[in-house]
Amino acid sequence: MTPFGTSGIYTMGMNSVEGSSFFAPGSVIWDLQSTNNLDAIRETIQRTTVFHAIQGLNVDAFAETVVRRELEQSTGFGHGIAISHGRTDQVPTSEIALGVSRHGIEFHAFDGRPVHLLFVVASHPDRQIDYLRILSSLATMARNELFRRELLSCLCQEEAQQKVFTAFSGVLQRNVAVQSYRAS
Repeated sequence: MTPFGTSGIYTMGMNSVEGSSFFAPGSVIWDLQSTNNLDAIRETIQRTTVFHAIQGLNVDAFAETVVRRELEQSTGFGHGIAISHGRTDQVPTSEIALGVSRHGIEFHAFDGRPVHLLFVVASHPDRQIDYLRILSSLATMARNELFRRELLSCLCQEEAQQKVFTAFSGVLQRNVAVQSYRAS
């Protein structure tokens, strides 16, 4: 168990989203080769199977949507993490991929450090609450130094995928619980 807990079923918006729908096999790329932000975004989107599995998604067009968003303002969060994102009506539910770079990617991050963990989020424009919960959960994970170190010390793609799945599921569960408590 990681510091973020375990997985389960979470309510997002009007739909129940099973934790395993995020970071399924093929959603983590272990060895990004790109050294700049725009190429790394494209590489992550092109190499992960999660985006190619979405029926009706034009993967090239989605990649350019994310790149256009990145050109507006860097999504380099700091601490070696970037959370790039794009919205398209071609995705019925939100999807997330992770690209891992051992060498680092020049991302024009707020702290000036290279990015080693690049998250890419695809979401539908009408799913604003889901989108914000996902970004919030990823940001929470990004701030946890132990999580970042553990993820970068993984020995293989499968280990990294399981670690990020477990962490994300736990953070998402807590974020939804906190929001439900505040709403009551």
